[in-house]
Amino acid sequence: MTLEVIFIFIAAYLLGSIPSGLIVGKAFYGIDIREHGSGNLGGTNTFRTLGKKAGFIVTIADILKGTLAALLPFFFDLGIHQVIVGIFAVIGHMYPIFAGFKGGKAVATSAGVVLAFVPLMFAVVVVVFLVSLFITQYVSLSSMIGGIVALICALIIGDPILITIVAIMTIFIIYRHRTNISRIRQKTEPKVNFFRKH
Repeated sequence: MTLEVIFIFIAAYLLGSIPSGLIVGKAFYGIDIREHGSGNLGGTNTFRTLGKKAGFIVTIADILKGTLAALLPFFFDLGIHQVIVGIFAVIGHMYPIFAGFKGGKAVATSAGVVLAFVPLMFAVVVVVFLVSLFITQYVSLSSMIGGIVALICALIIGDPILITIVAIMTIFIIYRHRTNISRIRQKTEPKVNFFRKH
């Protein structure tokens, strides 16, 4: 493994480690979202704690972290599979060095990696996520369904590395939502409705 490859992996992890929710909350609202709601640094807790505008900003920022990380091999002209590099950003988002290694659940960042490699697959997963969210009003359930659909798409595409990495990411997403699964079964999982105007 060359120094350039090691640098790319470290850079991807550091990109993923940027705590978008923490930055937006503290810089513009004077709030540490880790002290509110689920305590999670992701977009969902930002929506619930700071509102739609902040939630959308954090979600988009988290997506772009994964996209930028997955594009690093192009920027440095290295023959590394984009998705392999992207998963380091996903790890960074879940275990960020800049936020005490306690981050988000990696849904948006994983989606950003997919956006860089297969934009059409990203579009399909986003549509499925939004439809599921509209019907169920469960962000957690919609995220897991999106992960499963992403794996199905990867199997259809047939890229072995994409299949492997997406399978790993989907397993991580489901694992990170294990408490949500329990709450859904007990009917205590909070519902959201991002589609209301107020």
